[in-house]
Amino acid sequence: MTQPNILILMVDQLNGTLFPDGPADWLHAPNLKRLAARSTRFANAYTASPLCAPGRASFMSGLLPSRSRVYDNAAEFAADIPTYAHHLRRAGYQTCLSGKMHFVGPDQLHGFEERLTTDIYPADFGWTPDYRKPGERIDWWYHNMGSVTGAGVAEITNQMEYDDEVAYHAQRKLYDLSRGHDARPWCLTVSFTHPHDPYVARRRFWDLYEDCAHLLPEVPAMDYADHDPHAQRIFDANDWRSFDITEDHIRCARRAYFANISYLDEKIGTLLHTLETSRQDAVILFVSDHGDMLGERGLWFKMCFYEGSARVPLMISAPGMTPGLITEPVSTIDVCPTLCDLAGADMEEVMPWVAGESLVALGQGARRQSPVALEYAAEASHSPLVCLRHGRWKYTNCALDPEQLFDLETDPRELKNRAGDPACHDTLERFRAEAAARWDLEVFDAEVRESQARRWVVYEALRQGGYYPWDYQPLQKASERYMRNHMDLNVVEDNQRFPRGE
Repeated sequence: MTQPNILILMVDQLNGTLFPDGPADWLHAPNLKRLAARSTRFANAYTASPLCAPGRASFMSGLLPSRSRVYDNAAEFAADIPTYAHHLRRAGYQTCLSGKMHFVGPDQLHGFEERLTTDIYPADFGWTPDYRKPGERIDWWYHNMGSVTGAGVAEITNQMEYDDEVAYHAQRKLYDLSRGHDARPWCLTVSFTHPHDPYVARRRFWDLYEDCAHLLPEVPAMDYADHDPHAQRIFDANDWRSFDITEDHIRCARRAYFANISYLDEKIGTLLHTLETSRQDAVILFVSDHGDMLGERGLWFKMCFYEGSARVPLMISAPGMTPGLITEPVSTIDVCPTLCDLAGADMEEVMPWVAGESLVALGQGARRQSPVALEYAAEASHSPLVCLRHGRWKYTNCALDPEQLFDLETDPRELKNRAGDPACHDTLERFRAEAAARWDLEVFDAEVRESQARRWVVYEALRQGGYYPWDYQPLQKASERYMRNHMDLNVVEDNQRFPRGE
């Protein structure tokens, strides 16, 4: 089969409920709307784990955190786990990453042949949670509500600087690919850090939402005592008692978040325009690593299985996949086998251990029967949480907490836990049996605790004496760029021009 070029557009912390069928009508996102019109759109796509590093490791490998062992934002992604970059590279692709992937550990490539930027977050074990100290806040890196109270406008921030760089290098790479110096098909992953908090946006995007009707959440903040135990742990981890969150804060934070979707839309539009004008065809996949609660129920950020945190946008524009809306629940762990399916890359040797399923058949009219699984074992948890989404139902369980069962068809805001409803007894028992077949929560908990304890020892040891960071250092071969004296100027000018003769 012909191996298509592949462009993966990844964003960070984008709430999937804002993409019921592509971007919501009221979002100023013309480029994403155009992409949606030609894509298979998955309305009920879920992250494998609602946190950056575990969600991304799962997206790349097709493994849940309990198999990848990337439990949290400081867990090493082992170099012996194949990712879609490995599979595609093995099948003859050139693979390249511009932007964030939050790899932790000394392997900062994980199958990518080339990486154009460093990461925005650290690559070591310093952000390791500790189940031995339940309730402990690690102030210097835990989220807090300052992201909400500090929301507003700025022309440059740490994150804008990063995403400006990501887009610049990605566009340069697309132009370079158009020159055809390498005959292999390519897979370019472009991964932005917006609209992840802090909720700060440039003025021209902020102004787009001055009269937005969606600046307050649909479900107002609840009293602390009315939340489930895990949500209470999230509030405590986010240090909510130290902040007085007003309605104005909420409006500003949501407005900046929406503005940053428009900021991303402009970046993505530039890349899609570059692809078009450089006359390159490519499969295009758009996805987020997890969502953001955006003040619904009073919760912010992620770290839970509620829809705002766990649901993500997922759209695929590919030959053989019909544009249109798919409502069956799917997962980001399905991305790796889907890309390999589209590229004709063989995953057979590792498929017995991969949890993800190719989505290509769904884009051709097939139906999905299997449930979607989610896991969470990071900050704000004291023991692993698991979740199953199947049909209209969502089931969650944790050894420390009461079970939850939500009927998302009649209760999309997840306000009525049906786990104690006699009318749902059979449904609950089916989910209990499915969860018991998938997970041994005591073993899962023990493995997470062992991983955390090991990492604390290693991190504290490596911080003593000489310190060699694992952060990726982008390589710039200045002597091979532009014009140098070991080159023929005429050849350089001709080779670097595309199209030629016009």
